[in-house]
Amino acid sequence: MIGQCQPRVRSFNVSGSGQCGMVGWRIGILGLHVLLPVFLHLPGEAAEEGRVKEEMVAKRWREGKGQCCSVSLNLNTGAPTLLACSRCPYHSQRWTMDRPFHISHTLRCHFNIILVASRPIRLNPSLCLASSLLLDLLPVPGAGNGFCYQRDPASVKSIYSGQMGQNMLQPQVLCLCSIILTLFFTLLQPTAAQITAPWEVDALKAIRGSLIDPHGNLSSWNRGDPCMGNWSHVICYNATGSDGYFHVKELQLLSLNLSGILAPELGQLSQMKIMDFMWNSIGGTIPKEVGNITSLELMLLNGNQLNGSLPEEIGFLPNLNRIQIDQNHISGLIPKSFANLNKTKHFHMNNNSLSGQIPPELSRLPSLVHLLLDNNNLSGYIPPELSKLPNVLIIQLDNNNFSGSTIPSSYGNISTLLKLSLRNCSLEGPVPDVSGIPQLGYLDVSWNQLRGPIPSIQFSSNITTIDLSHNNLNGSIPGIFSGLPYLQRLSLDDNNLTGSVPSNIWQDIDLRGNKSLVLDFQNNALNNLSTPLSPPPNVTILLHGNPVCIGQNQLNISQYCQSGTYVARGGSADNSTVCPPCSSDFPFERIPMSPIPCSCVVPVYVGYRLKSPGFSNFIPYESQFQQYLTSGLSLSSYQLEVSTFMWEEGPRLKMDLKIFPNNTPFFTVSEVFRLNGMFTAWQIADSDIFGPYELISFNQGWYNTIIPQGTKSGLSTGAIVGVVMAAFVAAAILSSLVTIIILRRRSRQSSSNKRTAKRISMKIAGVKDFTFDELSHCTHDFNDSTLIGQGGYGKVYRGVLADGIVVAIKRAQQGSLQGSKEFFTEIELLSRLHHRNLVSLLGYCDEDDEQDSITISDLFYFPFSRAKVPLDFPMRLRIALGSSRGILYLHTEADPPIYHRDIKASNILLDSKFVAKVADFGLSRLAPLPETEGSAPGHVSTVVKGTPGYLDPEYFLTHKLTDKSDVYSLGVVFLELLTGMQPISHGRNIVREVLAANQSGMIFSVVDNRMGSYPAECVEKFAALALRCCQDETDSRPSMVEVVRELDMIWRMTPGTENIASSESGVMGMGSNSTSTPTASGSRMDDHYISSMEVSGSNLLSGVMPSINPR
Repeated sequence: MIGQCQPRVRSFNVSGSGQCGMVGWRIGILGLHVLLPVFLHLPGEAAEEGRVKEEMVAKRWREGKGQCCSVSLNLNTGAPTLLACSRCPYHSQRWTMDRPFHISHTLRCHFNIILVASRPIRLNPSLCLASSLLLDLLPVPGAGNGFCYQRDPASVKSIYSGQMGQNMLQPQVLCLCSIILTLFFTLLQPTAAQITAPWEVDALKAIRGSLIDPHGNLSSWNRGDPCMGNWSHVICYNATGSDGYFHVKELQLLSLNLSGILAPELGQLSQMKIMDFMWNSIGGTIPKEVGNITSLELMLLNGNQLNGSLPEEIGFLPNLNRIQIDQNHISGLIPKSFANLNKTKHFHMNNNSLSGQIPPELSRLPSLVHLLLDNNNLSGYIPPELSKLPNVLIIQLDNNNFSGSTIPSSYGNISTLLKLSLRNCSLEGPVPDVSGIPQLGYLDVSWNQLRGPIPSIQFSSNITTIDLSHNNLNGSIPGIFSGLPYLQRLSLDDNNLTGSVPSNIWQDIDLRGNKSLVLDFQNNALNNLSTPLSPPPNVTILLHGNPVCIGQNQLNISQYCQSGTYVARGGSADNSTVCPPCSSDFPFERIPMSPIPCSCVVPVYVGYRLKSPGFSNFIPYESQFQQYLTSGLSLSSYQLEVSTFMWEEGPRLKMDLKIFPNNTPFFTVSEVFRLNGMFTAWQIADSDIFGPYELISFNQGWYNTIIPQGTKSGLSTGAIVGVVMAAFVAAAILSSLVTIIILRRRSRQSSSNKRTAKRISMKIAGVKDFTFDELSHCTHDFNDSTLIGQGGYGKVYRGVLADGIVVAIKRAQQGSLQGSKEFFTEIELLSRLHHRNLVSLLGYCDEDDEQDSITISDLFYFPFSRAKVPLDFPMRLRIALGSSRGILYLHTEADPPIYHRDIKASNILLDSKFVAKVADFGLSRLAPLPETEGSAPGHVSTVVKGTPGYLDPEYFLTHKLTDKSDVYSLGVVFLELLTGMQPISHGRNIVREVLAANQSGMIFSVVDNRMGSYPAECVEKFAALALRCCQDETDSRPSMVEVVRELDMIWRMTPGTENIASSESGVMGMGSNSTSTPTASGSRMDDHYISSMEVSGSNLLSGVMPSINPR
């Protein structure tokens, strides 16, 4: 390593004490080193001269006249010591440049570093020329002028000769600055023990490159070092690994509106423990390379758009504790290799499209506690071997298709089981005997084809929910349901049960306070009462559809015989304490249960979901939940408020939580980090009654203004301080240079910057920015022959893109300010709404020289009138159900909720498979957050907009837009589907005409005569629902939840629907296979058909079904 000449040892003193100071200054110098040379270029004619002389210098270095220097770096003092210089090794590449001379880009060879008391190592290529030039030009402190190799400084400076432009630094100064910075960077660059592993840096850059980040959440990933605290959402280990590098410990990318795909380079982060991509819109497949992340404990990919199959390599991750890939589009088989996941406790694959048999090999998982595979396309049989799982608490397999399979009797002896949910699985056989499950709290085997009597089961005293509904059970209701102290819901509806209505089930149940009990016996053959019914007020009994209700007046049970369905409601906290207002200087809120009355604090907000709760009614458990969660977070009980909660399909329980500081107005920064870390790392222990949970969002609110968006790195506070100080110094120096450049270039860049800013502002994840020429070409210059729709916003054209995709192109009117506003509204909404029954956005066009705003939908839609065959009733009902589900998503799942405001037939589109898609969000409004979770959001006071014939009368009069305004408009669409009439035609109104026909008993006279034969009862129910939606009074209309539920019920009653593929999972427990599974109610229905030719048609019929055009 030592050259032939031995210079006297020379020391370079580096400011800063210890490693932390060194790290900070090194990063500061790095910033200067990288940025400063950008400004070191030769203006005018001097550039060419510089290139020529640079070639001359390069030639001398190729001939061996260059030098590299060996340096001893004392890790204790941080002081490097020059030892010797030696000749540069020959490089085969040409030492040429494609731009004026830059020190930092010139003549690279290896730079040797000898670490005191350590092994010699070789770093990345450094700058021979810069090292030699500095030795030529600068005296070394404490040493004379003796060097290994001397050159004439004048020959170096001559490279920079020539005329210098105005406002430029002197060439000697530029040269000197660059040389100093270059050598400082060479000597002071972090050693291998002080930086992130380079392959992990490359991996993070590849991950960033494969993702679309519309909000710039990952913009910091282009600068600095990941583990130096510079890269947001990256957390590193606090110490180096055995290889001397820092390594990535966590990727925390929760809910950042990311799209794109997952890069295979993920597998290079082999020491990562937490991989969190939850609640984004990432598509593509899961790369098999994730199998290389052998340290991985939490794989969190749920709530994305992932597709393809599950890589079998996941099954060989030895430390995997939690695998959450639910709510994606994953298909294919469950790999048998997953049986190797010995440490996995949580197996969440629900809400995908997995198919095939559940591998019996999963019974070998010794640590598994939660098996969630509901809402897939699994088939075959339910493996009896799963009863061998030694620690399983929850088995949830709802909404799969185990056709002909029975419930294994061995499941009745899983001693650890807390919840067994097998709803809508096409199961046959008897009700399982669960007497051998001592802690069972939740049993749901509804919507199957179970037969026979209800066995004499000894239920666990912990049971809260028993659902045996929608089967073919017979016999009487046994007395086994009495004496269950925690029972909340017993559902035996839609069976063939006979005998007496039990009257003692609520005995021995503590129903004080907010506890309640629901007994649903509807649609059976119960014909008498054993004793008069006199339940407590908080017991709900449902008897509709039983013979006993025929004599309801004599038996005094009319209140129990009303048609209806009990729905578990949401709720919110009661903040009724009267306090003076808080200061408006900060976003203060009150703590409802604070020991300090009327204290004003700034909370953080958490979106939280219980994925498989063990109860049907949350209210009695709310206090217990607060104690459980605050205990897990090491908080006082009053620091947590469940501000809202709402039951979702599953059933799952979604909550909005507020966490308050303790006896102080604000959280400390470290406390916010601590709370976030506990949620994102799943450090809160699971609860038997509350089951597994998931984090939906962690909103720091006001604290975002004082806390950096990135997560903490693995380095010490001293190092971070050093980085900040050095960066500040670097910024101060650079600011003067930047100012010079800006002043020189401002005039020629101003117009370009404006245009760039506008274009960047419209970048949207997963959405293509089309040019106007592309769209003009595919519509034949927007020829009228391609026009398929028109409205106040603009015109809609049919186009064919270069790849053959048929699209609907919506073009705003020229010069329409309102159209521009609606365009940006629709673009923003469509980019973040993802539902099967909402139209999706393929692209947009917004060019300065073309004063049009254009959106492009990605599906080929066609109007009803162009269908090759008339639409029958099941198909029309399917359209109604699909569009309702889309609107329900807007009202309940969008965050915040959205009111469409312009629902009409032309905005409900069909794809080639007749799947309904709600479109046109140009007039949509964000709804206020509901006052109580589960209830509807409040109204929005706004200028009345919409389409005549579809407008809610109350909205028209009061200017108050509500969710029921959309319900009214959708009801008009239902009437169009039913009758073929237009909303307003020749001065007549569809709502009034159908209402009059219904009141006179002539509803079939207005049914569309092209619908063919149809089941009378189903059509009557559909017409009644449509008219309820069109009530003048808002309060008289059903909510969208009720609309979807009733349509789903009509769908199940309608013969022939089993031949139509289910459009998507149903609501309130109706799963993905529900429409293809014959139900008890469907099999018992009186199939009374009416041909539309048997009744006289309405004189209002237009003769054609109203066209449902693209936007």
